[in-house]
Amino acid sequence: MTSGDPTRMHPRARELVDSLQLARHPEGGWYREAWRSPLQVRRELDGAARSALTSIFFLLNAGEVSRWHRVAGADEAWHHYEGAPLELLSFAPDGMQPTRTRLGADAGSQLHVVPADWWQAARSLGEFTLVGCTVGPGFEFGDFAMLRDLPPSQRPPRPAHADFALFV
Repeated sequence: MTSGDPTRMHPRARELVDSLQLARHPEGGWYREAWRSPLQVRRELDGAARSALTSIFFLLNAGEVSRWHRVAGADEAWHHYEGAPLELLSFAPDGMQPTRTRLGADAGSQLHVVPADWWQAARSLGEFTLVGCTVGPGFEFGDFAMLRDLPPSQRPPRPAHADFALFV
């Protein structure tokens, strides 16, 4: 299956992309912002003003991955909604504490929170997976970094994930 080809999606995934009006996400997959709080908060670390909370729908089709990325200064909660289990990988900013979590009705958990500044990546373990991602303080693309876009001198140490390179 060609991961970026929307015509080759599972029929239910195509239906979700259309009905939820999802668009391509820079990290991979499909998304649409569903909520942006009108309440503004200031981050303690740097005083930056952010929405208190944001939430998106996020869909990964078979063969697509959410590439290694981080959200500076905000926690991200992943919620499984529909489809196959999601495999969510993460590691601390210093490259330590690698984790691998499965989300889904049959995976033991439907919620996982990635702490602020941690690196994260994900993939569907089946035909497709629909999740929600809730970020607080709210998400801004200015706080978003893709690992592949950083110069080597700014990249964290490589974590002990056997398939790390699949998500770069």
